[in-house]
Amino acid sequence: MSPATSPPIALSPIALTMGEPAGIGGEIALKAWRSRDTGSGSFFVIDDPSRLGSLASQLELDVPIVEIASPRDATSIFAHALPVLPLSLPTPVRDGVPDAQNAPVVIDAIELAAKLCLSGEASAMVTNPIHKATLTGTGFAHPGHTEFLGALAGAKPTMMLAVTGLRVVPVTVHLRLADVPNHLTKAAIVEAGLAIAQALRSDFGIEEPRLAVAALNPHAGESGTLGGEEATIIAPAVAALQSKGIQVFGPAPADTLFHEAARARFDAALCMYHDQALIPLKTLDFAHGVNITLGLPFVRTSPDHGTALDIAGAGRADPSSLIAALRMAGKIARNRRREGTATQVA
Repeated sequence: MSPATSPPIALSPIALTMGEPAGIGGEIALKAWRSRDTGSGSFFVIDDPSRLGSLASQLELDVPIVEIASPRDATSIFAHALPVLPLSLPTPVRDGVPDAQNAPVVIDAIELAAKLCLSGEASAMVTNPIHKATLTGTGFAHPGHTEFLGALAGAKPTMMLAVTGLRVVPVTVHLRLADVPNHLTKAAIVEAGLAIAQALRSDFGIEEPRLAVAALNPHAGESGTLGGEEATIIAPAVAALQSKGIQVFGPAPADTLFHEAARARFDAALCMYHDQALIPLKTLDFAHGVNITLGLPFVRTSPDHGTALDIAGAGRADPSSLIAALRMAGKIARNRRREGTATQVA
């Protein structure tokens, strides 16, 4: 039977975390359920059912909330109600005003989602945005979701951002621009390139992935007159990846790497710093960006935006990125299952 005629792969439901309760996570979760496509799989939210029910009433969203005892209950409920695996918030939520007393429950939701993925009770996890300053103030010792999930899984994760037509991976992430050159190494670039190639095969079904590697400096260093990192770090990393059989080119000037004709030459671009990767992606399709964590033993995606505290509770939040993240998580989970690389099974 060909892939085109194969029956759809049955998966466990996706676990969606609450994120920062004072942000837009609850609103976009409710709206994502209202926009559901039952043929693409089901999800459940790890959240406080009473606060979601109150939020639905406040926003005049017709979303029935059903508390579930186990993820296995979500599939049968999903068509007519939003399944919620309950966690209780200790203090009432004020829109736009994070409360440190609720921070431990936000962390609990992430940990529970990862545990359910590892056990096979969830096929993937999608994380709503967290308010890092609030978590840090309560002792959270990680820069963000990606690093926390890597610690939970005992893995070294890599962050990919994706929209239709472009996938990017920054080698360095949340650093001051002045610190980037000191953190770029041949080993880091090679490690990221290998992670991307593996993910393109297992998660996206691309048998022979093609990578582009961006230069750090303008004009790829202009033969050393505008910087030497291309010759001393990036080019040797590209050669090392090529020696491992990966189709890769670079270092390529970043200002000519992301127009339509250039994007047709590669399946993913490896960039040297955060904004070099995210500016072209968000310019191309701001509303549908998805953050994908590579290198974990389970599937994790998230919307590519923050908590939007300024519009929380106003009913104006756009769920497009969360919907894209849910769809992407399901697609990757199915691809891993098909390739036999999934940790979780239905």
